[in-house]
Amino acid sequence: MSKILRSYLKYARGESRFSPWSLLYPCQFVTHAWMKLRIGLFNRGIFSVTDPILPTISIGNNSFGGTNKTPMAEYIVRQFAEAGIKAGLVSRGYRTKEHPPLWIGQDGKSTRRDFAGDEPLMLAKRLPDTKVVVSRNRIEGVKLLAALGMEVAVTDDTFQHRKMGRDVDIVLVDSTCPFGNGQVIPAGSMREPMSAFRRADIVVLTKANQAAPGAGEAIKKRLAPYVEPDKIFTADIKLERWMEITPKGEKKLPEGFLPRGRYIAVSAIGNPGGFYNFLEEMGVGVALRRTYRDHHILTKEELAELDALAEESGADGFICTEKDLMNMPRELSLSRPLYVPSIAVSLHDPLAFRKKIMERLRPAFLVTSNGHGEDAIGLVLAKKLIERFKCAQIDAFTFVGSGKPYSLNGIRVVSPPAEMPSGGVVKYHLTDLFRDLRHGLGRSIRKQRDRMRSLLGKYRTPLCVGDVYLLASVLWGQGMKPILVATAKTVHLSGHLWIEKWLLRRRSVLVWTRDEETARELVGDGVPAVFYGNPVMDLLDEVKNPAFVWGERGAKILLLPGSRPRAYEDIKLILDTVSLLAAKMECSFVMVPAPTIDIKKMTENLVGWELSEDGTELFSKEISVTVCYEPVAAVAYGAELLIGLGGTANQLCAGLGIPVVSIIERGKLRQKKLLREAEILVPAEPEALSEAAWTILSDNKLRRSMQEAGMKNLGRTGALEKVVEYCAEELGWDTRCRVYERYRDYLESLEK
Repeated sequence: MSKILRSYLKYARGESRFSPWSLLYPCQFVTHAWMKLRIGLFNRGIFSVTDPILPTISIGNNSFGGTNKTPMAEYIVRQFAEAGIKAGLVSRGYRTKEHPPLWIGQDGKSTRRDFAGDEPLMLAKRLPDTKVVVSRNRIEGVKLLAALGMEVAVTDDTFQHRKMGRDVDIVLVDSTCPFGNGQVIPAGSMREPMSAFRRADIVVLTKANQAAPGAGEAIKKRLAPYVEPDKIFTADIKLERWMEITPKGEKKLPEGFLPRGRYIAVSAIGNPGGFYNFLEEMGVGVALRRTYRDHHILTKEELAELDALAEESGADGFICTEKDLMNMPRELSLSRPLYVPSIAVSLHDPLAFRKKIMERLRPAFLVTSNGHGEDAIGLVLAKKLIERFKCAQIDAFTFVGSGKPYSLNGIRVVSPPAEMPSGGVVKYHLTDLFRDLRHGLGRSIRKQRDRMRSLLGKYRTPLCVGDVYLLASVLWGQGMKPILVATAKTVHLSGHLWIEKWLLRRRSVLVWTRDEETARELVGDGVPAVFYGNPVMDLLDEVKNPAFVWGERGAKILLLPGSRPRAYEDIKLILDTVSLLAAKMECSFVMVPAPTIDIKKMTENLVGWELSEDGTELFSKEISVTVCYEPVAAVAYGAELLIGLGGTANQLCAGLGIPVVSIIERGKLRQKKLLREAEILVPAEPEALSEAAWTILSDNKLRRSMQEAGMKNLGRTGALEKVVEYCAEELGWDTRCRVYERYRDYLESLEK
C-alpha cells in the first residue's frame, strides 16, 4: 500500500485529526447531494426497481472497509440450512472479467480468481453445498439461483444497490471503526450520510469483542435517531480453527493450536487494523506487517519478495486471512509455512436476530385501486390472494373514497380516506373538479402521497387495479415496478398516449388488459401485456351461487343508482322512472345501493316514498322496490333489464347479457364505446328512461341482440385468477410463503 493511500485512509478512518486531506471536506456535499438524489429517483420509480424472484437478504454496509460482510453472509446461509431451507449467495465479484451470471463450480473458468473474485471463491470453499453465483446484474444472479433450486438469495454488498428490491436489509457496522471521521466519501469513509441507516431493517455491530470498552453503547447512541433499538444487534468475531498452507496442500490444525514464533502478517482487506488487532489478542507473534490495498492479487514476484523478507528478518512463516489466500497463486512457492485463521460470526442474541429476519420475511402484498368499481375488482383480487397466500399480509390502498368494500371484508386499508363531493377525481366535469379542490383535494392528495411513501419497502410488487395514472401514482410512492390490471384504458375508447405506453413499457412488470385488441396494440409497441379475460367480469366470482331469488311475476328490473355522491340526487330520477314504467306493465323492481351510499340518507327527503324499518323495502302507495345489499352480481342473475347510473356495475350486467338503459352524459358516452349495442342512452328524464325500458322489454328481437352484444363486447372471466397464478409462479410468491412458513415453524421449535 502506497504512503499516499495509507495517509488518506488514516484520515478517512478518523485516526488522524489534522491532515492535508481535510481539504476534501467540501467535496462530501456533492456526494451527499448525489446520493440523496439517486436514492430519491429509485424510491420514486424514476430509476427502475425490480423485485427479485426469491426472498432476498441484502448484506451491506455504509462505509468502505472490512465490516465482516463475508462471514455474516456465511452465517445467514448456515442458519437457513439449519431450518432446512436452501439459501444461495449472489456476489458482484470484485474486479472480475465481464461475463454472464455463473455459479462457482459450473466449469473450470468459474473457479478462477479473475472470473469469480476472492470473496465468492472463499464462500464457495467454506460452503461446499451452497450455490454461489457471481453476477454484476444481481437480479439475473438471483434468477440463476432460483433455476439452481435455491429458495433464498443472500446478496453481498447491496445496501446501496437500489435496482434490486429486497426482503431484509442487513447493514453491518464495524465496532472498531464505525463511522470513520464521520464524513462522506471522498472526505471520509462513509458511503452515505447517517440518515441512510433509516433504510436498514437490521443493523449489526460486528467485531464487538475487538472494540474498546463502551464502544457499542456509543455507536447505538449515534444510531438512535435513525434506527429503533430492537433493530440493533451485536456480533463478535471468533476463531474456528487454524489452517496451515504449504506447497503440499492445506491442512486443518487441531483445536487449541496457536502458531508459535514470529511471523510476517500479510493483509489485503478493507480494515487491516482489525486483523492485526485480532492476531495481537490471540497472542500471535508478529515480526512485520505487509499491507496491500483491498482485494490486491499477490503475484509470484511479490511472494518471492515476502520470502526474501522472511529470510532477512528470521521470521518463522506468514499469516494472512482466508480472503487473502484466494488472492494468491494456486501453487504457492513460499519456503516457510503460511498460517490462516478461519473465523466466524457469533451473534449475542441469535434467536432475536432470527426472529427479526422472520418478521421481514413474512410476505406482504398491496392491492391499490382508484375508483368504486376498481375497489370491487380489487376486493375480488385481494380475496384470491388471501386464499392462495394464506400466511401473507394483504392490504389495500384506495385513492378514491375510504376503501369501505375492503374494510367490510376484513382487509386492512392503509390509505387515508379521500372522500370528495364528486366521489373521486373526475375528468368529465370541470365543475366537479373545482368542487373537489374547494373541498381539499390538494390536501387529500398530499396525505395519500405521504402515506404511500411511509410504506416504502414494506410490500413486494404492488398490484394496481385501475388505469395508467394509478400505476404512476403507486410507482411514485413505492419505487418498485407494479403490475397493472387495466379496467378503463382500451383501444375501444381513446387508446393510450405515447407517454402512457412509454411508462407501461419501462416501468411496469406486466399489464393485464381488458380486451384482446388492446393487448395486441400494446405488445406491438413493446409493452409487456397479456389478455386472459376482462377483470370487470371477474366480479362474478363474488357470487358462486346467486344469493338473491327474483319473484315470478312481471318483468325483472334491476336498479343501480351509482356509487358516487350524486346518487343521492339521482334516486328521484330512478324512482320517477319506476312509477312511469309500472303504469305501463307489471314489473318486479330490485335496487342495489353501492356500499359507499347510505340508503337512509338517500331516501329521507323523497316525497311519496318510504323506507321500511329494516331498510329492505322502498315503497309508495302502488309500488314496492326491494332493496338488496348483496353484490350486484348476486342480484343480476335473473334480471331482464338494468336501469343503471353506475359505471363498472353497468358493464358487469351487460357482460351477463342484461340490456342496459342509462342517461346521456359525458361519462356514459365513453362507456357506450365499450358496451356499444348492449346499452341505450337517453336524456336524463323519467319519461325517456321508462320509454326505452318498455321498448326493450316489448321487443324480443331487440332485447336478444342487446344481450348477445353485451356478452360479446365485455368478454370472459378469468383475468384475476391468472394474475394470482402469475404472482405465485413468475414472481415467486409461492416460494416466499413457503420459506416464511418453514422458517417460522423452525424458530417456534427452537423455543419449545
